[in-house]
Amino acid sequence: MNRTRLSQALLAAAIGSVALIGCKKDEPAPVPPAAPVETAPAPAPMPPPAAPASTASVTLGNAIDANNTIATPLTTFSAGDTIHASVATDGAGAGRLTAKWTHLDSSQTVAEETKDIAPGPQVTDFHISKPDGWPPGKYRVEVSLDGTVVNTSEFTVQ
Repeated sequence: MNRTRLSQALLAAAIGSVALIGCKKDEPAPVPPAAPVETAPAPAPMPPPAAPASTASVTLGNAIDANNTIATPLTTFSAGDTIHASVATDGAGAGRLTAKWTHLDSSQTVAEETKDIAPGPQVTDFHISKPDGWPPGKYRVEVSLDGTVVNTSEFTVQ
């Protein structure tokens, strides 16, 4: 009878072991370590834009003084007038000013002239004249500094 009990005990132990193994919870598979994410280096900070060489204001008239300034600003001219554009600049560096004169009614460029300017405050005179008189109509002078338009002024010839 001892054998039977021993056999039964061994059988019970074996069945219990099988039951425990069968009831064992599945453990989640270990998660492999994530591959390192490569990030691009942060871009270098952009330097602030350089200060413009100059700013420009334009005054139109039919006469200038010794300082290239216009005493009496005008926007309407007579056909026989010499038309002056007095361009005041003030900036950190030297540059190139260009004045482009256009007859708007015909879309034709009347004249274009470029002048070098020095750093600091400057007043530059651009002018156009036509001995046999300007055709009546609307005109524009476009002033550029180093290729960038900085001022546009329209006027009329009667």
